[in-house]
Amino acid sequence: MPMRFLHDQKDMWLFPVKVGKGKNWLPTAIIVGGTAAFIKEDPALERKVRQTDLFTDYNKVLKSSVSGGLIAIIPVSFYAVSLVRHDSYGQGTGLLAGEAVLNDSVLMVVMKAITRRARPSEFARNGAYNDTFFATHNSFLGKGSSFPSGHAMMAFSVADVFARRYRHHKWVPYVAYTLATAISFSRVTTGAHFPSDVFIGAAMGFAISHFDVLRH
Repeated sequence: MPMRFLHDQKDMWLFPVKVGKGKNWLPTAIIVGGTAAFIKEDPALERKVRQTDLFTDYNKVLKSSVSGGLIAIIPVSFYAVSLVRHDSYGQGTGLLAGEAVLNDSVLMVVMKAITRRARPSEFARNGAYNDTFFATHNSFLGKGSSFPSGHAMMAFSVADVFARRYRHHKWVPYVAYTLATAISFSRVTTGAHFPSDVFIGAAMGFAISHFDVLRH
């Protein structure tokens, strides 16, 4: 696992070199363009979401502690059950999910520390939501920063691991990605993140799992 993690990190941080050589430029352009479009629309979208009571019950069900707990508990419990059942494939799936989450954490901390984006909850419900980047000093290493959404990154990484490893069960990908989407969307409705934070977080989490961790 340590050697795999180091290999993952090497691939992650050298990815811009591949793009510079003309590889993977199309998906990169789509993600960058989509993020830019969401950043432009973030203020209007966030005001609409925070000014409605439509998601009150939804937010109670998928509050931060619950959604974060699900991301951690699912791989750990799956690994434990597989260990008891002597299911090496299931154990491997749990470890791969943990590997993906660990990779997510490193990239997330670096990006949050650099961007220091204020969270929507730091503004009034009908606020302007302008000048959000490089605007918060709430916590060490950017933990209080909004960009990107760590929950979205990790949810989609874990979802992709299970969806790919158990794709022979047709229902698994639907359940995995639906739960990841629900967790990610809750980050917007609770005022923890802007839509662009969630979009790029989900995209990077999927990419790290799909094209790095599972590629081996």
